Amino acid sequence: MPQLNKFTFNIRTNVDKKNDGIVFSSNEDIQHSFRRKEYGLVGSYVETFTTSVEYKCYSNSMPYHFKSRSHIYSLPYQFKTFDLLSNSFQGGMFDNVQSLIMTDIYPFENNFFDVISQSFPLLKELYIFNEKPQKNKQQSMTLIAFSHLIDLDLSSAHADYAERFLVDKHCYLPCLLNINIRYEPLALVTNNFTGDATRLTCSKLTSVCIEEPFVSPETFSKYFPLL
Repeated sequence: MPQLNKFTFNIRTNVDKKNDGIVFSSNEDIQHSFRRKEYGLVGSYVETFTTSVEYKCYSNSMPYHFKSRSHIYSLPYQFKTFDLLSNSFQGGMFDNVQSLIMTDIYPFENNFFDVISQSFPLLKELYIFNEKPQKNKQQSMTLIAFSHLIDLDLSSAHADYAERFLVDKHCYLPCLLNINIRYEPLALVTNNFTGDATRLTCSKLTSVCIEEPFVSPETFSKYFPLL
């Protein structure tokens, strides 16, 4: 492509655990292959998983197991979505991204959410797929802000992440309207819909999607007055 002056791209490759013959290049080799001027700055990472620790990501709630994966993208990042972000993410400025999917077999700790809030300042949709409890839950939890977040999906997330986002002193969510979550973690983090720590955020919600059947207590409707 001799006439190519600029190449903007977002390339993600997954290798299923059954394809043992496929081996990714190292992250250093990938970076080296994109050093021609028409590519500009490039971000990338490669993750490889052993058979005992297989990467699980979700697509429409269906699990897929991968042996390895890579993500290569041009910088500055020009796309509105960023999918399957894991703990390998090193940060940066992604102010075009409005929709983010986070997933990992290892827990997302509190300081990682600090990085996410700073890297995605204009985020409107956040999906967290992580069933692992936080290991460093007691570490100091700074107030983070997602000032434009409207939709939050915690339907496949441990209760620790509901606490991280719904407790007012932990997370500032002035625009949050919709949440998708399981009943048990929601009841737990809100103290059966009576707790003051989560009341402010929950009182602003206009939609609470709980897929499994449940019997709501009398406090439920008062806790979510805009439903």
